[in-house]
Amino acid sequence: MSILVYIEQFDGKAAPVSWEVLGKARTLVDQLGGKLAAVVIGAGVEGVAKEAVSYGADVVHLVEDPSLAAFRIDPYAAVVEDLVKTHSPKIVLFPATARSRDLSAVVACDLDAGLAADCSDLSLVDGGLAAVRPVFSGNLLTTVRFNGPLAVASVRARSFPTPEANPGRAGEIVKSGPVAPTTGIREEIKSFEATATGEVSLTDAKIIVSGGRGVAKDPELGFKLIKELTDTLGGAMGASRAAVDAGYIAYKHQVGQTGKVVRPDLYIAAGISGAIQHLAGMGNAKIIVAINKDAEAPIFSVANYGVVGDLYEVVPALNAEFKKRLG
Repeated sequence: MSILVYIEQFDGKAAPVSWEVLGKARTLVDQLGGKLAAVVIGAGVEGVAKEAVSYGADVVHLVEDPSLAAFRIDPYAAVVEDLVKTHSPKIVLFPATARSRDLSAVVACDLDAGLAADCSDLSLVDGGLAAVRPVFSGNLLTTVRFNGPLAVASVRARSFPTPEANPGRAGEIVKSGPVAPTTGIREEIKSFEATATGEVSLTDAKIIVSGGRGVAKDPELGFKLIKELTDTLGGAMGASRAAVDAGYIAYKHQVGQTGKVVRPDLYIAAGISGAIQHLAGMGNAKIIVAINKDAEAPIFSVANYGVVGDLYEVVPALNAEFKKRLG
């Protein structure tokens, strides 16, 4: 194999960013030559392995065992490291999710390999991986090159388009079990508690509408208006740290350096001044629309479109217009 991609799954469902990474890996392998391999780890996840073939993998290493049902660093890292030692890929790619970032770091450390984390672009230069990643709170981009024989990188969600699945595509699924002892593992998973809200995930959202300190005069109404616009556009609702710290909205909506880092196609910032911590979390949005009463607000320096006005007037007007145009 030339490239190995770790497919993150939870409860038998792959994280969408896994397919984005696999699609990009497919284009790299087509330039590099060799085979594209994926690894799926868990219990009862053969369906995910079949999906990996449909999204471009030539070979999928399906490692199943009841002891692998829940993600744990030690046994999962042992599987990936064993595959690297056995098949010697040049590049190993991970989604840049909370779990996979940890896993990529452990694998890179154990294998004495270079690691580029939270990458936004990947390419090949002289047959080796060149990984672009943001630094200094997203204000600069740096290109990472690797000196050793193995390059490890994790990739941010929505850095690449999701490829089209081809259910009829041919590929090989190689089944095996855990490679490390299933006893004596330092972590033990007791249970999971999930909040089922039916809301669009901020990380995966193509459209995000966020509110900030500008809702202060009536936070309940302000976020109600933002939620209505969000629902009309079929997006996710976000918020600045100032709004979260003030108790206007729950932390799960926070966008920024201390919240979620997002990369939507459209980001509407209503009543957000544009602190550097917030810009670090949404500055890579393709289109940014800023709504703020202060014409000097820093958010306008990064916005593609700006509206100087009161969000309590502008947001309902936008919502009404979008409803009319979207039917």
